[in-house]
Formats: sequence, structure tokens, C-alpha cells
Amino acid sequence: MLQADQVEELVCVISALDRAALAHQILEFRAAFPVDFTPEFLDSQSVERLRHLLFAMCVQAQHMPGLAAATA
Repeated sequence: MLQADQVEELVCVISALDRAALAHQILEFRAAFPVDFTPEFLDSQSVERLRHLLFAMCVQAQHMPGLAAATA
């Protein structure tokens, strides 16, 4: 399970991502559970919804993905 400081860091990192970076992170996300979002679906979602989806995926997978490159 993610620690409180990791959750806070995750929220900060995800909030700094733009639409393109969010969509890329969601499409490239690797998890033990099925993730099947199409680029068309992601394009139809608000930025806030994309942030929520990525956050939920990270929490469910219980790990911090490699987001450092996406924020650079």
C-alpha cells in the first residue's frame, strides 16, 4: 500500500501533468489488472477526469509509476 507521503507526491505529480502526458501515462500503464482505454475515449474526457483515472489506477496497483520523465 502507498504511504501517506507517497499519495501526496502522487497527487502533486499527477496535478502537474497536461492532457497529453496524462493520456500517455494511462495508455502506457502496466498493471496486474486489465486496463483498456482507447485514445478516442481519453480524448473525450476532461483533464480532471484523466487525473482521477490515473490516480485511481496508481492507487489500485499500489505503486508509484515512473512519472518523472512525463513532468520534465
